[in-house]
Amino acid sequence: MIPLKDDNPTSSKPIVTYCLIGLCILIFLIQLNSQSYKTGHLFYSYGLIPSVLMGHEQLPMDLYAIPAYMTIFTSMFMHGGFMHIIGNMLYMWIFADNIEDDLGTSKFFIFYILSGIGAAMTQVMMDTHSQVPMVGASGAIGGVLGAYLINHPKARVLVLIPFGFFSQLIKIRALYVLGFWFILQFISQGGGVAYAAHIGGFLTGIVLILFFNQKKKRKSKVVKGPWS
Repeated sequence: MIPLKDDNPTSSKPIVTYCLIGLCILIFLIQLNSQSYKTGHLFYSYGLIPSVLMGHEQLPMDLYAIPAYMTIFTSMFMHGGFMHIIGNMLYMWIFADNIEDDLGTSKFFIFYILSGIGAAMTQVMMDTHSQVPMVGASGAIGGVLGAYLINHPKARVLVLIPFGFFSQLIKIRALYVLGFWFILQFISQGGGVAYAAHIGGFLTGIVLILFFNQKKKRKSKVVKGPWS
């Protein structure tokens, strides 16, 4: 089930969403032109390595570029290959604009970063001694999907369901699309994919959006006096 677009218009331009997509693409292009990307050293220098973050291991000096805690953030904007970034940016393009519309630009950016942190730390806690670097926006985007599930479960999403030569386009509710995505993270283990980060990001997004929604409701109840 591959989502292609949603029928859920926004009332404002998703500036932060566009900037995040552009930044991820720009960084990926820079990666491609880096010799350390071809050797894999780039991922060890800027990717999140649980054992290094938790102080169990230290990077060799030739790989050390930034403090370990900073890789929580740099890893969010790196990708391992073309299919990795294409898939992530597709989900970002479809679902992030509505969450930015709900929260506003500054709050959405905070929401996105916090979702990415929640995703990263979930992956770290699953195996604090792992020496495998983690990269990708998937965890933060998982937070966006969790928020979309709460705020727009009835929105219609156009999806491609592949059946070989008999692939079909249908529109179904976001509740089912995102529910299927979440279940898929549990059953698709292995392959070097940080599924725990996806799950952690999704759950972080659900919790955060409930908090952000409450703040928005409280603010909307403020009554302005005649002096305002």
